[in-house]
Amino acid sequence: MKYLNIGNQIKASEISLGMMRIPGKSLKEIAELVDTALGCGINFFDHADIYGGGKCEELFADAVGMNASVRGKYIIQTKCGIRPGFFDFSKEHILSSVDASLKRLKTDYIDVLLLHRPDTLMEPEEVASAFEILKANGKVRHFGMSNQKPLQIELLQKYLTGVGIDIIINQLQFSVTNTGMIDSGLNVNMQNAGSVNHDGDVLEYCRLKDITIQTWSPFMYGFFAGVYLGNNEKYAALNETIDKYAKKYGVTNSAMAIAWILRHPAGMQPIVGSTDKTRVAEICKASGVSLTREEWYDIYKSAGNILP
Repeated sequence: MKYLNIGNQIKASEISLGMMRIPGKSLKEIAELVDTALGCGINFFDHADIYGGGKCEELFADAVGMNASVRGKYIIQTKCGIRPGFFDFSKEHILSSVDASLKRLKTDYIDVLLLHRPDTLMEPEEVASAFEILKANGKVRHFGMSNQKPLQIELLQKYLTGVGIDIIINQLQFSVTNTGMIDSGLNVNMQNAGSVNHDGDVLEYCRLKDITIQTWSPFMYGFFAGVYLGNNEKYAALNETIDKYAKKYGVTNSAMAIAWILRHPAGMQPIVGSTDKTRVAEICKASGVSLTREEWYDIYKSAGNILP
């Protein structure tokens, strides 16, 4: 497993394991999943307060026997800000959410806290105050955002700079079938669909600001519309190309899909949400694959993307 220097502050595995889907699994199964991930070099585990209604954090802690002696094995990230029917970046909610996550995770600190979805009613001074308190109390060590555009990050960073805190992560949907942040950068000075800039050059912005992009749903197309890998007629050409390179490099098609993301020089960190320990182990082999430039573009085009 190769490692990233996230935000120039955290050394972490370039592949992260998402824990959203562990409800319904036994503690033994979860423990085996986590042990497999650790054995493959994964040390970064992604949570959110809403996953399983909070149950995912609790199950994870129980399964790994979380205590002070084992805490250092895990880089734990969680998120807050989504409430039933609305988003909430208020100081009160951020502080209470972190306290609840700490209790469920059976730990004294969270390595990374992300704001989950943009809250248009955000008062950046309040968020900065909450972050300052959490850092000063040792409850959260690093901070980031999720699904947010450059100017949304800039607005908050303006107030965080004064308290010595940097945004180091932006978690965004990205896969070979969800390439908007790349398409707009390729179709410059064009009037086709690919030239539409939905995200404010978020890819280039994050690279300029040393913000690590974490990619969620790396195997899904659309907004949770379905998995594109395998016998999906909608992406037959893509699967044929992925399978060709998977065979060449001796990995599974899932690993090849992750290798495609890892090839980008932005240094993105894919979040894999599988609860199948064997599949996770196979996916981790993506860390040893180095696609050529031609191969990367071949996969990109086989997904239906057209170069200008």
